[in-house]
Amino acid sequence: MSDVQREVFKRFFDNRSELISSYEAGDITKKEFLEHNYHFVRRLQLRPFVRITCFEKGLYNYQYYNGLAKYYRIMAKELKTNKNYKRNYNQYINKVNHYYDEKDKTVLDLISLLDFKDMDAYYIEMESKGLDNKLYEIVLNNYKEAILHSKSPTLLKTLKENGVFKEGKHQSKIAEYINERY
Repeated sequence: MSDVQREVFKRFFDNRSELISSYEAGDITKKEFLEHNYHFVRRLQLRPFVRITCFEKGLYNYQYYNGLAKYYRIMAKELKTNKNYKRNYNQYINKVNHYYDEKDKTVLDLISLLDFKDMDAYYIEMESKGLDNKLYEIVLNNYKEAILHSKSPTLLKTLKENGVFKEGKHQSKIAEYINERY
């Protein structure tokens, strides 16, 4: 990894930790967290990596795609009830789905890189009926603040095949954040 990449990752991870701390302290809402994260990643002007060769690249790609998906979901929600913007709404929803798909591919690459070791995955207890029994959490135990989420059936199958997925529902490590609407 080059010195430039190290510096970019340091800025990225420092910003991420600051946002998490601000959210946990109640200084920002989930929506503000997502918007700050989106704008920070955009300012970095660092595209996602084609190959995941280390944890940092994997988590960066996860945040990049997850941030874009959530940002476009916010944009779509703002247009949902306005019939004049139905086309824009559909375009945003297509982007949401695309970025979530890319995020799930990234998660698969990352957990494969880590050889499915030192991680736990399980369904999480949800307040949202739409996400209950669909959203699961993947905790990378050897990395600070490395808690990933997905609904992907393909990823779930891979987690089960590799003995990572625990049956039953568990409390999320970040339950307050997960259950807050935005």
